[in-house]
Amino acid sequence: MKKTQKTNKEKESNTKTQTKESEIFASCSFSSLGLHSTLSEQLQERLGFEAPTLVQAQAIPVILSGRHVLVNAETGSGKTIAYLAPIIHYLQGYNPRIERSHGTFALVLVPTRELCLQVYEILQKLLHRFHWIVPGYVMGGENRNKEKARLRKGISILIATPGRLLDHLKNTSSFVHTNLRWIIFDEADRILELGFGKDIEEILDLLGSRANESVEMGKSSEFKRQNLLLSATLNEKVNHLSKISLENPVMIGLDNMKMQPDSSVNQTGSLGSDVDEDLDYSIKSVNSSSGDYRLPAQLVQRFVKVPCGSRLAVLLSILKHLFEREASQKVVVFFSTCDAVDFHYMLLSEFQWSPYSQFEEELKQMFLKCKTFRLHGNMKQEDRRTTFSAFKTEKSALLVSTDVAARGLDFPKVRCIIQYDSPGEASEYVHRVGRTARLGERGESLLFLQPIEVDYLQDLEKHGVSLTEYPLKIIDSFPLHSQMHRVKKFVSLESHPWVVSLQTELESYISAEPKIKKQAKDAFCSWVRAYTAHRGDLKQIFMVKKLHLGHVAKSFALREQPSLVGKTFQNQSKKRKRDMKQKQKGLFKKRKVASKT
Repeated sequence: MKKTQKTNKEKESNTKTQTKESEIFASCSFSSLGLHSTLSEQLQERLGFEAPTLVQAQAIPVILSGRHVLVNAETGSGKTIAYLAPIIHYLQGYNPRIERSHGTFALVLVPTRELCLQVYEILQKLLHRFHWIVPGYVMGGENRNKEKARLRKGISILIATPGRLLDHLKNTSSFVHTNLRWIIFDEADRILELGFGKDIEEILDLLGSRANESVEMGKSSEFKRQNLLLSATLNEKVNHLSKISLENPVMIGLDNMKMQPDSSVNQTGSLGSDVDEDLDYSIKSVNSSSGDYRLPAQLVQRFVKVPCGSRLAVLLSILKHLFEREASQKVVVFFSTCDAVDFHYMLLSEFQWSPYSQFEEELKQMFLKCKTFRLHGNMKQEDRRTTFSAFKTEKSALLVSTDVAARGLDFPKVRCIIQYDSPGEASEYVHRVGRTARLGERGESLLFLQPIEVDYLQDLEKHGVSLTEYPLKIIDSFPLHSQMHRVKKFVSLESHPWVVSLQTELESYISAEPKIKKQAKDAFCSWVRAYTAHRGDLKQIFMVKKLHLGHVAKSFALREQPSLVGKTFQNQSKKRKRDMKQKQKGLFKKRKVASKT
């Protein structure tokens, strides 16, 4: 109890501090931070920024000073503008003007194709009145020869995914990067989580941009190389990347507990001090296992505890409630696998049922009356691009997605994030909910948990993330056949008339449609496989042994558990037990001796 009170007080204190800081920086302008007046106008006219956000006000002056920078700030805080604006400020001021033939001056590395396109779109808007600065991108899934042709002509500011960039560095001789001045790692934690660590090190070597090498290069070139690293969460891999790529960086957005400055350096620098004043910090270690994650103060975070067999009916009920409560809004639902996304997309797009009437077919209507989109890594690049653009422009829509949409993407006016499948690592939770409550707007998040998974809340609390329980009273508000049902308080969720009726209708629909039934079975199989993939301490929370696979099947509206997966699990379980017994009895050793004789 005392711990909870203490946490709440700390949160209130942090919120007040953030509010005071925001008020201080709201009074300043982009021009007062040192940016060119035309660029400041573009930020207001094209992107709607009346004043800098807190992280922009902190980062821009330091980046303009030429220092290496490590930015740790909450998602949706305006980090993209924080690094793009200073780069454009300097490039527009070059005399004589830069030309395409000069090659690439700034390189922005991002983890996903969608984020690559998003940064490119923002860059295009900022460069509207600086037409001689050419933006461009290279990424997986695009035509490599067309990219090669664009690189040959010259791209001033290049956004890239690591794999494709490394390919061009090795194989595209016409790629001119001798004038490279800036390297930016945007969403650095996600880049490393996706397994690009070795690619990044190779890129740094090819560009001569390791921390010690960049200093040497700076002596012989007109401008010193400047590297920037931005990340919403910190871990050992990010810490390692910062050590090899940043030279005496200024740290922005880090709490004192997360930041361990060199004791030999005098910490006289402050946010209000002149940018030339020494702000030397050296990164010693970042403790990500117990450190608090930064989340917007205006984000309302909740969880809902639902038995496995009722998950699907409750999800559809909550979505129906959200869109009927406020028609003009956007919602994102996260799933653990591509198959699960495809199944739920098909179901939500096609499922018809009219619970308000006793009449049959002629009165059936779409259960959810909103546009539905899907997004996952197995989709064709063109389909991903279309979905990304369409969902951004819609005023009211639902997006079902894997974690491909969890990092860096800025979908305007997303009101609610639903994590139907657990994200696993606490850092992933932070990035998923970061798709809402962006740039000061309010937002909600809802985490689905089974009763056997509630210990996950304690894991989140270790990182300063606490959730309140979502009341499922909304289920009582749905009338069945034009009559409000009166439900006794002791009735369990599984036996609630609305849940029972909806579940029955869903199962009837799935069993009558062979195509979606097959999709449901595939989704079931991939979901169970994904559930076994949790790592470390999370394996003790998300245990397959505790699952009732028949109830899991019901969560995909299947009346029977798919036999193939059931047998596979049983066989794997029996094999593990058999192997354990054989090891204990030493049968393996006896077999080796027998084979030799």
